[in-house]
Amino acid sequence: MPYNNPFIYSDDNKRYHTWNYYLKHHFHQKVCKVPLNANFSCPNRDGTCGVGGCTFCGSLGSGEFAGDIHKDLMQQFEDGKAMMHRKWPNAGLIAYFQAYTNTYAPLHVLKDTFDPFVERDDILAISIATRADCLEDDTIAYLQSLTKKKEIWVELGLQSVHDETAKRVNRGHTYAQFVSCIEKLAKTDIKIAVHLINSLPYETKDEMLESADRIAHLPIHAVKIHMLHIMENTKMAKEYEQHPFPVLSKEEYIDIVISQLELLPKEMIIQRLTGDGVKEHLITPEWTLKKVVVLNDIDKEMVRRDTWQGKRYR
Repeated sequence: MPYNNPFIYSDDNKRYHTWNYYLKHHFHQKVCKVPLNANFSCPNRDGTCGVGGCTFCGSLGSGEFAGDIHKDLMQQFEDGKAMMHRKWPNAGLIAYFQAYTNTYAPLHVLKDTFDPFVERDDILAISIATRADCLEDDTIAYLQSLTKKKEIWVELGLQSVHDETAKRVNRGHTYAQFVSCIEKLAKTDIKIAVHLINSLPYETKDEMLESADRIAHLPIHAVKIHMLHIMENTKMAKEYEQHPFPVLSKEEYIDIVISQLELLPKEMIIQRLTGDGVKEHLITPEWTLKKVVVLNDIDKEMVRRDTWQGKRYR
């Protein structure tokens, strides 16, 4: 059938269900995320399930753009709020606990961390980046209790459904563990977002599409799709220097992303289709620095192909 309504889940002529559309129509205003660094650790760094972290992860635990760790969380939030409001004066705000694993702590520490933000009237929602092996039953029950006051998002870094890839990048947990966590979260009112990374070492296009196809059939609400960034001072950077592996070109990435979107149900929110890397520390691919160009090229190619999110979802 022809694509006859590109505005179902987009206010800006996108052919996929945009995060902005969800936020605008759910909260009835512009909404921004304020990234925070709560100084948590990670079980894949301290020896609980591994050491050294994921090979692609830098010293800041994927929180390069999070708040200043030398400031307390409320000051981080106030700084981020001021920055967002300079651009969007009336925007609503989401407190985004971004760096490292934000449920990897005793329950009383989590309560001390999240409760003050839940009580703030100027915060619409809380988003918590974590791992599937760091959500114990009591933690899930606590987060569920918070949904009575605020919308609560849990962002799970899956990256790939393939256990061989997970081993290769020292992920520290299996796809089965991830699915088990999703099944528990699905019994709550917690919103679930899942992260995928394209171009992990030696993964094929078919394997990347399989990752999208499998999460398409899980009870999740949103997905973030990233291109792999090879960053300085990571284990992957050393591996790449010693034994270079193929990295997707912009054209290859766009092709794969569009094919992944076709496999996802139209109701699934697309929170991101390209990620950030600190320019000064990015080894490759440099084309990712031009995010607006990448997003525009995705839009143009979807029009050229006359395709849309969910076209091949079964």
